[in-house]
Amino acid sequence: MATLWPPICGFNGFKRLIRRPLIMSATDAMVVLQERMVNLVNQLSMPVIETSLVIGRWTNKASHHLSQVAQENGETLPSLLSEPWPLEVEVMESDVEFDLEKALSITDRDRMDILDTLIRVSIDETKMPLSDALLVLRSWERLVRMQLSQAVGPGQLFSPTEIPEDF
Repeated sequence: MATLWPPICGFNGFKRLIRRPLIMSATDAMVVLQERMVNLVNQLSMPVIETSLVIGRWTNKASHHLSQVAQENGETLPSLLSEPWPLEVEVMESDVEFDLEKALSITDRDRMDILDTLIRVSIDETKMPLSDALLVLRSWERLVRMQLSQAVGPGQLFSPTEIPEDF
């Protein structure tokens, strides 16, 4: 069977197939990024705090870069890209105090690196415009900000990110 694979498929080896960039529309690329992120976050039962840190890092980098490009061209970014989307929830008050630095120190860096890599590779592989990637990331940012706003203690920061069915 191994000897039939290359002649049937017309290429030499499986590695070239995997490394070939995906050619797709911007909408399809956004869907691919969204699906990959949903699957990974669900599969790893990624805590809200970890998802938030990765998404925050990407939204900051992307919006900063796009703002620079816009400024160099005498333009401004629309608020849809330049600012976090508004929340439609009531913030929960809590009397519980906890050390944020301690919470950050116990995050799983490997899990965060995996999500970070998945985002980077998906954007590169699909040749997605950075503005489209930022739109996908802004929706994630809004999702995790909503969940963080409902946390009343440190334990809830480490609950798995809840992704709605229609997300």
